Amino acid sequence: MSEAAVHTETTGKIRHVHIECPICLTRFIDPKILDCQHSFCLKCLQELVNKHDPKTRFIICPVCREKTSIPAKGPSALLNCFLLSSLIDDVINPNSPEVDINPLVSICEGCDEGLDAVSRCVDCDANFCKICLEYHAKIKLNRHHRVVNAAGSSNEGSRDKTKTCSPKCRKHTDQELCFYCETCDLLVCPKCAVLDHRSCDHNLSEINDSIRSYRLAVEEAFMKFDECRKQFQKVDDSIKHSQQRLQTMVDQALRDIVAKEEKEIAKISKASRLLQDKITQIGKERGEEFGRLQISNSDKMSRAEQIVASVNDLMQHADDFELLDLKPKVMHNLTFHKELQFQTVQHSKSFIGFKGHDVISDADIGEILDEEKWEVKTEFGKKGKGEGVFKVAWDVTCLSNDDIIVTDLERRILSKFTSSGSYKSQGVQSRTEDGQLQDPAGVAVTSDDLLLVTDGQDVKVYDSELRFIRKFRPSRNQVEGQSDSILAGIAVDKKDRIAVADCERKVIYLHNKDGSSISIIHHDGIGVIGSPRFMSVNSKELLIFTNRDESKLVCVDFMGNEVFNISTSIDGKPVKPNDVCCDGAGDIYACILCDDGDGDGDGDGDGDDDDDGDDFCEIHHYDPSGEHIGCVARGLNKPLGMTFSPTGDLIVADLKSVKILHRV
Repeated sequence: MSEAAVHTETTGKIRHVHIECPICLTRFIDPKILDCQHSFCLKCLQELVNKHDPKTRFIICPVCREKTSIPAKGPSALLNCFLLSSLIDDVINPNSPEVDINPLVSICEGCDEGLDAVSRCVDCDANFCKICLEYHAKIKLNRHHRVVNAAGSSNEGSRDKTKTCSPKCRKHTDQELCFYCETCDLLVCPKCAVLDHRSCDHNLSEINDSIRSYRLAVEEAFMKFDECRKQFQKVDDSIKHSQQRLQTMVDQALRDIVAKEEKEIAKISKASRLLQDKITQIGKERGEEFGRLQISNSDKMSRAEQIVASVNDLMQHADDFELLDLKPKVMHNLTFHKELQFQTVQHSKSFIGFKGHDVISDADIGEILDEEKWEVKTEFGKKGKGEGVFKVAWDVTCLSNDDIIVTDLERRILSKFTSSGSYKSQGVQSRTEDGQLQDPAGVAVTSDDLLLVTDGQDVKVYDSELRFIRKFRPSRNQVEGQSDSILAGIAVDKKDRIAVADCERKVIYLHNKDGSSISIIHHDGIGVIGSPRFMSVNSKELLIFTNRDESKLVCVDFMGNEVFNISTSIDGKPVKPNDVCCDGAGDIYACILCDDGDGDGDGDGDGDDDDDGDDFCEIHHYDPSGEHIGCVARGLNKPLGMTFSPTGDLIVADLKSVKILHRV
């Protein structure tokens, strides 16, 4: 009962999916194949043609709308679909012979172990045991081979295509189709071969030979399609990354606009306060001046009133003789009005107002950049003496407040600068030997602004004020007889996992922020002398480092699996990469050092690796898959370390100075 139910269910599915015409929705009758590989009943196609203009010489597929030319003899001359005809006979025809449910057990033909066969490859015409079948499936050329179980039914629900029953020729109905004309792309019977395909122009072959060649061609097409699929995946990944990078850039641009707005508002607020203070001060000074004049005039008037009051009192109470006796004095006092002059003020000084300027316009606040171009915004620390200058600016990193930290390999110090390049301070040497830098190289920063500096065999930790905190040694558990470490490149990911490159021991150490070990990464590119001197980690938690001596840019995951390994070149000529860094979207920027052919890598021909200012140095842009995008900066001195600031500026330690590049 259960077997019957399964058979009924399977038959129902096949009926609906495979053997019903999409036009009439009934079982195929005399199915024909169009060029698009869709099949329809001959009667349905004929009706479809009849409905169209007789001048129309093609059929439009009702399923995919592809066009198929109508043969001169009409739709009946289209190719027959023998597969559907056979499928209907095998599955639907109740008179078809039943399958033997107890087939004979066959022996594996792929080995000499005498094991029972569990499957059969139709294309190889061989039975296989389970082990041999797994080996067979691993071979790329066998990918599309048809495998059925040992009983003869397909493992994938496919019909057994090894049937020996051959279809009959439509022209010579008593003849079986046993040849294939490669020239005409037709199955032919012996009579057709003699009558219609006997000339030398026709290339006839037996069915088995033709199908074998056909399958090989299909296999090659599938292999090419696999390459297309890989190319599609690569392109699709690139588009997805570009979409993500675009959104990252949009978000950053919006933040920049808001920051600019706040900055301009702050400037306006400051200017407003200054104007308010100035107006207040002017008002105060003029008011005080007005007050002094008012008091002076009031004093004069008060003295005059006192004189008048005294004379008036004298005139009322003195007799005539006394008045005449005092007349000279009285009249003298009454002459004060001639000298009584009141000070006035300029009426204009009573006015003060404000006229606003258009300090911000659409053009003033900024503009939208739709193409990535870079230029040097600031350069600082040029060679010289005193604080804030460099002898060898080796590596650079940036704190969360945009302060810039630089390691000077020659002076053995850390220096701190503002985002505009103003010198702030240098590392205070500790009284203990632990805090002193002996051979500083790479520098990186954690999420909480702890500075990590590679110094010989140790990683030293400083706070944002360049005060020594502690140190740890990645090579603590070194193997007996192995050389000491020389630590160079260092990088920190978003989870504060620390990657440290050891140029001497040819490994990359992974540590937690507290210095505890996570793992060790081995890679052939690390084994090259002097590589990797510089290293970075992108937003996808992938390590990117430079293999300078082999002119390579290498990317591995945190398990050491290689993601890509590309050559760095300009116009096909290998060039040496120095540092790498990644932006917020995961794109890679690499310092490229081009020599003049003298072999020392600096362009001066002196055999060492020092610079004399004649280098041909650039910064190149790559996407996260290692695809070269282009050059973003030229004419640099000798770029070594690089980093991105929180605001998106590219900061470059350029040997004798530090350059800040921004997009314009």
